[in-house]
Amino acid sequence: MTGRAEVVRLQQRLDATFRRVRSLPNDCDTELLSDFARYLCVLVSGFLEQAVIELLLEHVRNHSHHSIQQHVERRLRQFTNANAQRLIDLMGSFEADWRTEMVAYLVDEHKDAVDGIVDLKNTISHGRFAGVTITRATDYYSRVRDVVNRIADLCAPI
Repeated sequence: MTGRAEVVRLQQRLDATFRRVRSLPNDCDTELLSDFARYLCVLVSGFLEQAVIELLLEHVRNHSHHSIQQHVERRLRQFTNANAQRLIDLMGSFEADWRTEMVAYLVDEHKDAVDGIVDLKNTISHGRFAGVTITRATDYYSRVRDVVNRIADLCAPI
């Protein structure tokens, strides 16, 4: 499966999760909705990490020898906490132009969404309280999808 195809599969699965949460009754317990919002933040952060890995692996598969592919894959599988700076650094480690593109792209709402979702994921996973709503999680997810699409255009163009 190509990196883009895997990203589509991951996104479809996450979209289905968002649809299930949005289909909850309007009078649903607010604490339950808050729990779901935190869960969605963890999933969105994971989606970002996995999508970046898959897209970069597709690039490597298309442009390098098998032994280099294996090495890069082992390194990429260790990529976590995909905040804006880590994304810029990772993309720049492949192509200097990609660094420039990502620095220009990861500003304002895109940077806020990427950094925000990773911060929330870390807060949640370390057992600290994170007040987040379904609306905020949905907004972050929309912007994270934009970032993933931009990365796909750079490293795995159609």
